[in-house]
Amino acid sequence: MDSVAGIDYRFTDPRLLLEALTHRSMGSRNYERLEFLGDSVLSLVISSRLFELRPDATEGDLSRMRARLVRGVSLAELAAEINLGKQIMLGEGELKSGGFRRASILADSFEAVLGAIFLDGGYAACRQVIIDLFDPLIANLPDIEELKDPKTRLQEWLQARARPLPEYELQREEGAEHAKKFYVTCRIPDDETEVEASGSSRRMTEQAAAQQILLLLKESVA
Repeated sequence: MDSVAGIDYRFTDPRLLLEALTHRSMGSRNYERLEFLGDSVLSLVISSRLFELRPDATEGDLSRMRARLVRGVSLAELAAEINLGKQIMLGEGELKSGGFRRASILADSFEAVLGAIFLDGGYAACRQVIIDLFDPLIANLPDIEELKDPKTRLQEWLQARARPLPEYELQREEGAEHAKKFYVTCRIPDDETEVEASGSSRRMTEQAAAQQILLLLKESVA
């Protein structure tokens, strides 16, 4: 095997591709080192491509766009589109548990393939593969505002109206260590608008609270 369906590249050294498609459940020689390399090359190429294609974007906007493109979910979706899961070699346990469909395994192996291409054909060849795969995704990125997390959007909305920044407070935690539930309030000091949200992590709960209160604030001025 010297190529992957859906990726326009043929390997000179098929052993690199074999390693990129070998999960750690198969032994010590697996895709983890190539994944490390591919992750770095992917980040560099996407950063360069966004810099080129979005000349008016700020540093923060470029970072948000890159994060959306290289996140595990996006990579797993790309890997699924080219049926990469069917080519990943898994140990018996992983195979029985459906590891070939697992998003983390798909994303990791995808990055490993990019790392293998980089070693086999060099930066230019790897860059072209990444551009071919990611340019359609770049063209279809959502509006910059949609890429911002709720806490950032709330802060910017308040700052634009010269209002004080929100205050987040952890009210309580419930449950065992491995299954905690967090309760967080978000409060606007100048009018005491306040909401409470709950979730499995404090960070995500704060984001949920910010989203709720931003909707309330927008409705109040509509």
